[in-house]
Amino acid sequence: MPRSELVRRENRAGWFFVLPWVAGFLIFTAGPMIASLVLSFTDYQMIRSPRPVGFDNYRALFDDPRVLKSLSNTFVYAAMFVPLGTVAALGLALMLQRVGRASGFFRTAFYLPEMTPAVAAGAMFLLLLNGQQGLVNKVLGWFGINGPNWTTDPNWLKPSLAIVSLWTLGGTVVIYLAALNGVPRQLYEAAELDGAGPVTRLFRITVPMISGALFFTVITNTIAAMQMFDQAYTMFYGPQQKAAASEESLVYMVYLFQNAFQFFKMGFASAMAWLLFVIILGITFVQVRIGNRYVYYHGER
Repeated sequence: MPRSELVRRENRAGWFFVLPWVAGFLIFTAGPMIASLVLSFTDYQMIRSPRPVGFDNYRALFDDPRVLKSLSNTFVYAAMFVPLGTVAALGLALMLQRVGRASGFFRTAFYLPEMTPAVAAGAMFLLLLNGQQGLVNKVLGWFGINGPNWTTDPNWLKPSLAIVSLWTLGGTVVIYLAALNGVPRQLYEAAELDGAGPVTRLFRITVPMISGALFFTVITNTIAAMQMFDQAYTMFYGPQQKAAASEESLVYMVYLFQNAFQFFKMGFASAMAWLLFVIILGITFVQVRIGNRYVYYHGER
């Protein structure tokens, strides 16, 4: 059989295997994105046909103070969660690496929260972080610490969201553990012979050698933080929500959801979605440009 014919057959087989993914992407991702882009230039309230309004929705974004407030809250939340989550996940992975034969069990235990529905986790933490009856404040009271009103004090709403989001760090822990297991042992042995202590080995060997995994998770966790919705909506938008708390807990995706499915301003909500897309794209671009200067990949000189 001629080589060119063999290559064509391999290409057809390859496209056949990726066809389900391509079809799913076009139907469930690319199609809705194009539709939302079109809707962002219309006044569409679901009860009548869309009416073209040009760039009015995008201009309205900058005139609505709640858009800027929700975006500010989201940035603050992301600035808290991403560094805290990275450090916590790395610490758990370092401990998990020392477990030995039981690491399989603990990997499963750490990853199980990822499988928990976000709404159920939000409801659970709403009870745990209750300022008067919550378990967290009761435990703090054993040590003489008067815990704050996590879910009602405006100053503690975003930190409480960041703490709740640590519940879903299992995937990041597993990635870090895999990266740690790939660090050559002889590097640590050589460092010990040179008299390097644990802290020096951590920052001189471990962190540079797993910088690729750190770089990847920082980007993905930042994207996830900018789109955070479930926990905030579950914890702060129930029937007993306080007006003072609502503004400080209003993250961007919650306000987008309200505009789309409570106020039925689909055109405005679509414009909000595309604004967030551009912001995330810009943040990711900056992270990639800066991160590539410090990331070490195996095989590089």
